[in-house]
Amino acid sequence: MRTAIFGGSFNPIHNGHIALAQAVLQQCAVEEVWLMVSPQNPLKQSGQLLADDLRLQLARMALADVKGVEACDYEFRLPKPSYTWNTLQHLTHDYPDRTFTLLIGGDNWAHFERWYRWKDILRHYSVIVYPRDPYPGTIQMPLLDVSSTEIRRRVKAGEDISGLVPASIEALVRQLFR
Repeated sequence: MRTAIFGGSFNPIHNGHIALAQAVLQQCAVEEVWLMVSPQNPLKQSGQLLADDLRLQLARMALADVKGVEACDYEFRLPKPSYTWNTLQHLTHDYPDRTFTLLIGGDNWAHFERWYRWKDILRHYSVIVYPRDPYPGTIQMPLLDVSSTEIRRRVKAGEDISGLVPASIEALVRQLFR
């Protein structure tokens, strides 16, 4: 089974994440997409992160009716900081019946050589790159003008976030990020 790993903070998950996962399912010959909720990105500061369990809960609620896409807490049990190479190696060991593919944004692809053991990742795993302004991707999908940062900003400013996050989590996002 071919599984795409879509790692991120998902702070919070939003409709752009879900649309991307669905596009990958349709275009990239993968059977599943696992949204790997990351406890800590080594290239980002974690000051504004919700607790791991809350981000996972939001992601699972948002994906409850999305076929082929699931929120995953696998990295919560791995040593920190969380490096993609380590995660992929552990996944390959623990799930020998699967082939893992990495899903990353064009912005990350542009700086991929900064990633821990990036050459090994490329040697052992395929990579799907999605477009992220101004960077192109390897799959065709419209650029979605939504980000977790913008959602958090809107909540703090008392602005509308309907349509940016699934309706099933909108009230909880408002409560957690105000």
